[in-house]
Amino acid sequence: MTSVAMKPSNESASQAARHVPAAALDSLELLKGQKSVAIQHNGSIYRLQATKLGKLILTK
Repeated sequence: MTSVAMKPSNESASQAARHVPAAALDSLELLKGQKSVAIQHNGSIYRLQATKLGKLILTK
């Protein structure tokens, strides 16, 4: 039987408690039946586009 040593984490308990997972958004909800959608971020406009193969492309 092989044992594996656990590497100690560099995060303190308080840092781990403050970590909040990112919100998950469904791409179908964002696109709402469209091929692409414009996203405004920090004064810039980005385009999120769905490809025919089901991939997503984000361009500025």
